[in-house]
Amino acid sequence: MIAAHLEQAEGHVLLGEQHIAHQREIVAELADRGHDTAAARELLAQFEDLQKLHVSDRDRLRAELAALG
Repeated sequence: MIAAHLEQAEGHVLLGEQHIAHQREIVAELADRGHDTAAARELLAQFEDLQKLHVSDRDRLRAELAALG
């Protein structure tokens, strides 16, 4: 059960990294074109906060699995 949750958490971390990278590209493109980046930066900050939770969850599951064997 823990292994399955870990696999899911690993997927969330990977997907989060992709979302963050894409959002950073969006922020840069908006800035290059002289547009307001406030909303895009706020969304990026939300993605980064969520990523911290995903990484924490993944790390906790890794530790639990390691403790089992």
